[in-house]
Amino acid sequence: MKKIYYLLFIPLLFVSFLSNAQRNVLSGMITDKTTGKPLAGATIYIEDLKIAAISNNEGIYKIDEIPRGTYVVTVRYIGYALETRIVKVNYRVDENFSLSPTRYEQNEVVVTGNSIATELKNTPQPITIIPKSYLDENASTNIIDAISKVPGVSGITDGQSIAKPVIRGLGYNRVVTVNDGIRQEGQQWGDEFGIEVDPYSVDRIEILKGPASLVYGSDAISGVINFLPEETMPEGQVKGDITTAYQTNNGLIGTAGNISGTLKGISFSGRIDNTMAHAYQNKDDGYVLNSQFSNFNTDATIGIHRKWGYSQLHYSYFELRTGIVEGIKDSTGAFMIQDNLNNTGQPPYREATNQELHSYTPFLINQLVKHKKLVWDNSFEIGKGRIVAKLAWQQNSRQENNDINIPNTSNIWYFLNTYNYDFRYVSPTKNNFDFSVGINGMSQNSQNRGTLLLIPEYSLFDLGAFAIANKKIGKLNISGGLRYDTRQFSGHNDYTDSTGNWLPVSDPNAIHKFLAYTSNYNGVSASLGGAYQFNKTTYLKANIAKGFRAPNVAESGSNGIHDGTVIYEIGQPNLKPESSLEFDLTPGITSKNVTAEVSVFYNSISNFIYAKGLNSLVSGGDSINNSNPAFPNAPVFLYDQTNAILTGAELMVDVHPSGLKWLDWYTAFSTVNAALQNVPDSIKYIPFTPPARLRSEITINCKKLNKVMRNAYFKVGVYYSFQQSNVYLQANKYQGVGDSVHATPAYTLLNAGFGTDIMDHKRTVLSLYISLDNLTDVSYTDYMSRFKYYTNVVNGVSQIGVHNMGRNISFKIIVPINFRKQ
Repeated sequence: MKKIYYLLFIPLLFVSFLSNAQRNVLSGMITDKTTGKPLAGATIYIEDLKIAAISNNEGIYKIDEIPRGTYVVTVRYIGYALETRIVKVNYRVDENFSLSPTRYEQNEVVVTGNSIATELKNTPQPITIIPKSYLDENASTNIIDAISKVPGVSGITDGQSIAKPVIRGLGYNRVVTVNDGIRQEGQQWGDEFGIEVDPYSVDRIEILKGPASLVYGSDAISGVINFLPEETMPEGQVKGDITTAYQTNNGLIGTAGNISGTLKGISFSGRIDNTMAHAYQNKDDGYVLNSQFSNFNTDATIGIHRKWGYSQLHYSYFELRTGIVEGIKDSTGAFMIQDNLNNTGQPPYREATNQELHSYTPFLINQLVKHKKLVWDNSFEIGKGRIVAKLAWQQNSRQENNDINIPNTSNIWYFLNTYNYDFRYVSPTKNNFDFSVGINGMSQNSQNRGTLLLIPEYSLFDLGAFAIANKKIGKLNISGGLRYDTRQFSGHNDYTDSTGNWLPVSDPNAIHKFLAYTSNYNGVSASLGGAYQFNKTTYLKANIAKGFRAPNVAESGSNGIHDGTVIYEIGQPNLKPESSLEFDLTPGITSKNVTAEVSVFYNSISNFIYAKGLNSLVSGGDSINNSNPAFPNAPVFLYDQTNAILTGAELMVDVHPSGLKWLDWYTAFSTVNAALQNVPDSIKYIPFTPPARLRSEITINCKKLNKVMRNAYFKVGVYYSFQQSNVYLQANKYQGVGDSVHATPAYTLLNAGFGTDIMDHKRTVLSLYISLDNLTDVSYTDYMSRFKYYTNVVNGVSQIGVHNMGRNISFKIIVPINFRKQ
């Protein structure tokens, strides 16, 4: 812990050098490329400095008192293509921009996987950008649900409130989620644990597909999902908005309000929001009991921007209360709810009432998740380069109550404190070459505050040192780097009774169930790739990357019933770190009529960790653990290792004819095959490998419907999910489904949407979004849903699975508020 406290003082060492920093100014004019007329209200933004400006009525902009250096500058204006340019700032620089009228973004700026902001066309790794417009136009119940139809991305779901991200067939601790500039740390190892990200706080999402251990260290072996907040407001502006949302299927009600601005170099923002929903429904299951949830969030940021750089402080609070679906039905197909016995002799389950099915308050089983976070983000000019320093504290509390006899006692309660640090030097760009060197990592301490123990308490400290370089040679951009990681993981002593419930060491009946151990993990990560621009429209990207992942706490130290899967898990402290080697090849075209890209990959992972069912030494059949009477006949799984190979591809084609500016036709396809090597057929395929998927959508845009409705769109689309035949059969067997069930069937969904801005003269009064999902009300169970394992006998017929959401119509209204204009 002392190591982290010492690091807190490092940014302060630079303060004494800041007062004499040179004053630099970037200014110029924004015009229409076709007419040459000035564009008033265009936004100019420098991502690396988190500073913005807006053009005045003459199209003139000015960014004052910024550190000297070379930056990627972006210019945005509604109805025009995004313009990006690399600009060297030293004293006073004039830079003019001419924007082309179009609705399609051809070259955006990304920060994920790089030490500095970089033009997307220059990054060798495949990165997908999800803009806020996509999040507004498509309805969802959580942030992973919002992006689960993006090619190469999916989510393991546990109802409508819980989803774990999966990139190219891998999830859990193999995907790093970044929020507010730091890696989010919760309980990624758990099947029924989602991520703690407020959907309303996300302005843009960048998804890096492939190993990203070079920048993020352990766990980024499959990719990174970076949730980016709104950009800093231009100087002199204070704005806000109020958002309301409603969904017909689950009665979802969402409200949010935020304000942000910059005055005299002081930037600030604040947000508060709440979302709640009752049980969702489909035509076969009716209302799915206890799938209701409520989610409250708030965050605030304050920063100072000066000629030496910037420093900002961010705080956020996330709270989720959600029911956990048991999926138990009676013989008629009605969902059953637990009933408090209280020695009345009544059955433990009864049919749920209509009022209970429409309740917004979760019943048993339920979870309460709280996540607090404080981030200090700094960038200081030093010489001709910059020092970037980030420090953060996160506290994750996850409680689950599942015993009807003690409903207010948390059987499961994981309490995790994490301290993140990231220090790096970013060099100036010289002769089209730049580099960065640094260290980052985290310290963790986890406590068990519940009564039922699966994992030990633990502490963790890791440190990674890296160097990354970029070089432009003509039309070729080369990026590469090297990293070394070391992690020390210490599991602590814990004592339980014979059923796995916690006991103090002083209790005479205490069993020393978790023995203290220390594991040290080391790994080397590397990446080398290039992006070659053949001409203005055609490019080719290629990358080879080596990733590293240390075993998580469940894999190394578990010894008990995993309540979410009802299996007995045993970890191994001597597991080796996973090491991956991935090859990516991405050709593409970007023209005024068509944008298309194909990304193919081959990922070989050595020492891949997986859960293997054990056989009984006595009977030769399945090994069963009966230590906990609440979970009799629990199958026993042991974490083991072998090699794995994943291959796949993503295809995207977007037709946007320049002669038909109102038309856009988007089509995407993705597929992945993920298999373990040298194992029996029953465990050959990695669990929850997403099936192949096809999505096609036609959008008709109308800049002006009438005097009141502007920037309108109409869209209709089809989403087809193939059947996944490559199934982890052992999981089916232990969940009670049986080997004969291969996979959930394929399904097709028809979706539509409409949106528009409501205007009063030239002022936007509100923006309206209407989304219609599953229009034909198809009953289906997605392969990535954990509800596919539920089994019931209804009307004498075995029924497998609880279906996903049926037809849903979503309404969203955003009301902008201008408190002050420049």
